[in-house]
Amino acid sequence: MSGAEHRGRSVLVVYESAWGNTREIAEAVADGLGVGARAVAVADAPPLADVEVDLLVVGGPTHAFGMSRASTREDAHQRGGAQLEVGIREWMDAADSCGLPVATFDTHTRHPNLPGTASKAAARKLTALGCRLVAPPEKFWVNGAEGPLLDGETDRARQWGKRLGGALGSSG
Repeated sequence: MSGAEHRGRSVLVVYESAWGNTREIAEAVADGLGVGARAVAVADAPPLADVEVDLLVVGGPTHAFGMSRASTREDAHQRGGAQLEVGIREWMDAADSCGLPVATFDTHTRHPNLPGTASKAAARKLTALGCRLVAPPEKFWVNGAEGPLLDGETDRARQWGKRLGGALGSSG
């Protein structure tokens, strides 16, 4: 039984996605986590300070070597991506503290494999806010800037979710 299937366990996967790739990964992670896990777009997420879950998973696309900014989201929109007013950066910046267990992931272009990742930047920010990382930041690959996801990445995300659920079960 995965950790998310234990009675009373709740998991929130908060994601930012302009092209749909990060959303697809977030939904696969939530699926792998099982009962009690749900994925929600950052624009629809409660403020970080109000989140009360057994595990918070945060994911976003890597833009300009880290988490997106208003300018990089606008650039993505100009190239055909969804118009996003808020990203995971701003969502986390609005909080003063966070004592939750967390994991982070990002979607990242495979070629070229540029340095910097949104998942590592998010992990640093969440740790600075007092969160406890339960797993190293994870990277999921997309073809080019817009995607699609590389073959097998959705399945890999589901398996990562199952591992996170197992870690949640052993830590509770």
